[in-house]
Amino acid sequence: MKFFIDTANLAQIHEAHDLGVLDGVTTNPSLMAKEGITGHDNIVNHYKAICEITDGDVSAEVIATNYNEIIKEGEALAKLHSKIVVKVPMIKDGVKALRYFSSKGIKTNCTLVFSSGQALLAAKAGATYVSPFIGRLDDVSTDGLSLIEDIRLIYDNYGFKTQILAASVRHPMHIVDCAKIGADVITAPLSAITALLKHPLTDNGLAQFLADHAKGAGK
Repeated sequence: MKFFIDTANLAQIHEAHDLGVLDGVTTNPSLMAKEGITGHDNIVNHYKAICEITDGDVSAEVIATNYNEIIKEGEALAKLHSKIVVKVPMIKDGVKALRYFSSKGIKTNCTLVFSSGQALLAAKAGATYVSPFIGRLDDVSTDGLSLIEDIRLIYDNYGFKTQILAASVRHPMHIVDCAKIGADVITAPLSAITALLKHPLTDNGLAQFLADHAKGAGK
């Protein structure tokens, strides 16, 4: 399973890369704004900076919601760097745009997916990735992980090449569960990824090893 980091923070992207587990990055306008990145030129330069850090795909989201503008904006994003994946919303014009981008060899990420039917449409239209938002489904008392299972079954039934990119991941068990049920990719904040490192028995064991070493060394 691939690990993407969901942020526009360059320091966090560097940290994930240095950890040795980073396969890509997802961003959106909200994450850009959180980092104080505003204005077209600044946003463009920030995308380029992200692409220079990671070896994998970088999802860059369109703002437009009508077909012609999605195409225009998406093509401009795709020209920024070979690693850019155009992030398109799950709306009618977005699905039409997915088909267009697919025909032009432009990688896409269909975002804001909340049902298996939406995921099926995205795959039929040729999306490279589909992003079901499991955390937001959990927020409204719906099992987000069961959606991943349903999409996995549908895609496997028909041999769709679209990758399931589990988004809105909130905590380390989301990551583990997504791995168990066959998500191709997770995108998560750095805190959720690094939380996988932690276990009290690891901490206790290391403390004991160090204490025993100190005794043996006469310290």
